[in-house]
Amino acid sequence: MQNRCRAEKDDELVEKMKERSDKITRGIERAPIRSLLYALGYTKEELERPLIGVISAHSEIVPGHMNLDKITDAVKAGVRMAGGTPIEMPSIGVCDGIAMGHEGMKYSLASRELIADSVETMIQAHMMDGMVLVPNCDKIIPGMVMAAVRVNIPTVVCSGGPMMAGNVDDEEVSLSKIFEAVGARKAEMIDDDELTRYEQGVCPGCGSCAGMYTANSMNSLCEAIGIALPGNGTIPAVHSDRLRLAKHAGMAIMDLLKNDIKAKDIINKKSIGNALACDMALGCSTNSVLHLLAITHEAGIELDLSVFNEYSAKVPNLCHLAPAGPHHMQDLNKAGGIQAIFSELDKKGIIDRDVITATGKTVGENIKGIKVKDSKVIRPIDDPYSETGGLAVMWGNIAREGCVVKRSAVSPEMLVHKGPARVFDSEDEAINTIYEGKINDGDVVVIRYEGPKGGPGMREMLNPTSALAGMKKDKTVALITDGRFSGASRGASIGHVCPEAASGGEIGLIKEGDIIEIDIPSAKLNAMVSDEEFAERKKQQKMPASSVTKGWLVRYRRNVAGACKGAVME
Repeated sequence: MQNRCRAEKDDELVEKMKERSDKITRGIERAPIRSLLYALGYTKEELERPLIGVISAHSEIVPGHMNLDKITDAVKAGVRMAGGTPIEMPSIGVCDGIAMGHEGMKYSLASRELIADSVETMIQAHMMDGMVLVPNCDKIIPGMVMAAVRVNIPTVVCSGGPMMAGNVDDEEVSLSKIFEAVGARKAEMIDDDELTRYEQGVCPGCGSCAGMYTANSMNSLCEAIGIALPGNGTIPAVHSDRLRLAKHAGMAIMDLLKNDIKAKDIINKKSIGNALACDMALGCSTNSVLHLLAITHEAGIELDLSVFNEYSAKVPNLCHLAPAGPHHMQDLNKAGGIQAIFSELDKKGIIDRDVITATGKTVGENIKGIKVKDSKVIRPIDDPYSETGGLAVMWGNIAREGCVVKRSAVSPEMLVHKGPARVFDSEDEAINTIYEGKINDGDVVVIRYEGPKGGPGMREMLNPTSALAGMKKDKTVALITDGRFSGASRGASIGHVCPEAASGGEIGLIKEGDIIEIDIPSAKLNAMVSDEEFAERKKQQKMPASSVTKGWLVRYRRNVAGACKGAVME
C-alpha cells in the first residue's frame, strides 16, 4: 500500500515536471510530433521523462568553446542520472579576440541579442521543461541568461571554464600581453622574435582567456547571482573538476525542476545585489555593466548606473587579476574562488545570505565553512587593494547619461588627469595614429561614432588601449570612447560614453585640442567647453554616414538603446 502511494506521488511529480513537454509528447493529437521524436532515436521511456534542453555554444572557432562538446556530454550524463532526458541544441558564439580590430567586432555585442532570441526560440518552440546553458565566452553568457529570465523556466548555467595562464620567459601571461606586445613592436621596443614568443605562448589551450576579462567576469557573476553552481567562475577548463561540475549541473537542473525553482526565483533584485558586490570586489570587466543592465531589463528589475557607484562606495576591491595585476583565474580558483570572496564580504554583511541558488540552497548555506586559502590573491576585507570597488561610473558635460571605467586597472597618477583632446571618428583612425607614434604624453584620445548605434555594435577598443600600454603610455595618456573596452584593457580607459555621438551626444562635438578633465574619484568627466559653445557646434554638426548599409546590423542600429540602458533592443 505504501509503495503504491509512493508510486502515485512519484507519477504526480513527474507529470508536474512535464507540464511543458507534455504539449509535444502526450495525447492522440501529438502522434505526428512523437513520430518526429522517434525519428531522432528517442524511446518511449525517454519521452516519458522531463525533457531538458542543453544549449551548447560549442564551435571550432572560439578557443573558450572548443571543449564544450565534452562539457555538454557531461551535463547530459548528469541529467540522465537524475531521471531526465537531455536534448542538445546549438547556439552561435563570437570570439571577441578573433573579431577584434576589424569590421567583425561590430557583430560581437549585437550577437548577444541574437543569442537571447535564438535560445528563447528553441526552448519555446520545442517546449523543454528546463534547460542547462553551456556558454563560456563574452556575449554568449549574458545572451543565454537574458533568454533564461525571459522564458523563466528552471535553468542552470554551466560554463566551459577559464584558460590556464601562458608562460613566456618564465612569466605567467594571458591574452592582454600579446595585444600590448603589438604596441611594443610598433614602437620598436621588442623585435619579431619576441613578438612571436608572446604570440605562441599567451594562450596555451582551451578555455576563456585567463585574466579577469569579460568572459571570466560573467562566468563569475553567474555564480555570484546563483544561476550557476559554485566553482563555475573559476575551475580551469582543463581540470577534471570542470567535468564533475558539469555532471552536477545536469543533476541540479532536475532538482530545480522537481522543486519548481525557476530562473527568476534565482535572479532577483537581491541576487543582482550580490553580483554587484562581487563585481566590485573582483574588479570585473566594464562590459559587466552592460550585461547586468541587459539581464535586469529582461527580468523586470530596476537597475541604473548610479547603483554601481553605490556598491563601489561600500564594497572594497579584494582582487587584482590580469590586466589589473599579476594573478590569473587559476590563482583565484586555488584561493577559494567566488565562494571565498563571498565569505570575505560576508564578514561585513555586504552580501544577502538568504537568496536561493542553483544548488537548491541559499548563499549562506553554500559558503558555510568556506575560507580564503591565499590572502595574496584574495585580500582580507580589512586589508583590501582599495576601500572602493573595481568599477566606477562617471558623469559630466560629455557623458550626461554616464560612462564607465575599470578603476582597479587605472594607475594612481591617472585617476585625476587634464589634457588636450585628440579626436578620431573611428577606432581605425585612432589606432593608425597611435601606431605612427603621434600620440603624446598628456593627451586624451577621443574615439567616437563607435557606440551601439554609431558603430553600429559598440566595438571593443582593446587594440588602441593595448598599443598605448605596450608603448608605456598607459600612465600618461587617457582614452575616452562611446564604444567599449575589452576586460583586457588597462589604463585610464573610459567607455560607454552616453549619449553616444550618433545620438547627438556631446562627445560628437569635441574638437581637437579641447581640454578634457578626468576625475575618477569624484566621478566627473568634463570638457572645458561651455554649454553655449556646444550649442553653437551642434548647429554645424554633420553626422558621418554609417559604413553599414545592409544586413541585420541595419535593424540593430535602428532599434538598439544606449549603453546606459545596457544596449538592449527596444
